Amino acid sequence: MSVFKHRLGHPPEVVRSWRTRARAALRAGAHSPFYVFAANPLVQRLADFEGLPQHCPWRWWLSAKTQPLPALWRWWRSRGGIEVVSEFEFRGAVAAGYGADQILVNGPAKQRWLPAFDLPNGRVNFDSPREMAALLTQARQQRWRVGLRVRTPGEVDAEHPEWSNQFGFEPDEIAPALRQLARQGLVAETVHFHLRTNLPDAQILESALNSVVVLCRQTGWAPRYLDVGGGLPPAHTADHGGNRFDRRFSRAAYARALNRAARALPSVEEVWLEHGRSVSAGAGVLVVQVLDVKERQGRRLLICDGGRTLNALVSVWEEHELLVLEPRRGRRVPTAVHGPTCMAFDCLGRRLLPASVRPGDHLLWFEAGAYHLPWETRFSHGLAEVWWDDESGLQRVRAAETFERFASAWEDPGPKAERKR
Repeated sequence: MSVFKHRLGHPPEVVRSWRTRARAALRAGAHSPFYVFAANPLVQRLADFEGLPQHCPWRWWLSAKTQPLPALWRWWRSRGGIEVVSEFEFRGAVAAGYGADQILVNGPAKQRWLPAFDLPNGRVNFDSPREMAALLTQARQQRWRVGLRVRTPGEVDAEHPEWSNQFGFEPDEIAPALRQLARQGLVAETVHFHLRTNLPDAQILESALNSVVVLCRQTGWAPRYLDVGGGLPPAHTADHGGNRFDRRFSRAAYARALNRAARALPSVEEVWLEHGRSVSAGAGVLVVQVLDVKERQGRRLLICDGGRTLNALVSVWEEHELLVLEPRRGRRVPTAVHGPTCMAFDCLGRRLLPASVRPGDHLLWFEAGAYHLPWETRFSHGLAEVWWDDESGLQRVRAAETFERFASAWEDPGPKAERKR
């Protein structure tokens, strides 16, 4: 990885707001590494989409897996529903106060856990014929509002494109599934598909939508809801070559694709959107502190208390803005920002940073609001502290994990002789 020299374009007021939040957390006793997440940037990002023309109403579902933050889930509850793909997320949504009609259950192999829960009038998208068959009785008895996830032609393994991905019904499985649902007195209200992360342009989405329209017409399927998922590219992120992921993405083209599909399917009453990454990525930063500085071959190595291995796995394939919190100026030199783990892999990024950066300073890693918490690790360390800022103000919502808390989760198997009894 060479030194990343490109600018990622955050407006000055955005940078100032995050620096203000980070300083406020430190004054309130925050211990690095810590995350700061906020509601206002999420509201602003949604406003960018809500101003687009809509053939029929759009409805946003908060993606639980993208940002498993209970404070965010509770804040969002009065604004919309939540999409879950696991038992943990489902239970978390219930604990956050969501009713059955506000929870959209997606994901594979739900027959493993969903039968344990009462979900009257619940919204469930089936992922496979086997899963659907296993859950049909419960769906009928609890009057679920069901849908089918379809695997569109472009959904393949990104690393092995000769293999399809593992999600959804194949097109030739849809007609039999619709008939099976009808025999149980159920109607597939929702057609759902979900594309990969960092979609480079709206054409990929439009191709998937076109395939869904053709499939619905061929099978006589008249869904009420068109459920669109996938990772629209977040702003201010780039690949290691400096190419911004959103450089070719047009929100206007995105809206046109959705509207054309909705017009082609007159039965559709709402378009549902599950683009968690593009919405929440900019609603968080990671704050780390410099512990040590090493000078080698005209370059500087910063050893920090947080980094890639613990807190920002997405830095493996993405570059995010990385700025110094303290007012450091002067000559900028090639600088590698490393975490505290014993892995050469643990490099958050390489930048031109002021040569005046010193131990005790703090660095901000931007766009940390998507997939940082779910991919956080305990590699030789506990989980980081978390702060949340909304209309009620900035507050700590999770303390850093102590050794005692970590140790208390483990059961003592007891002496070997006792285990044999």
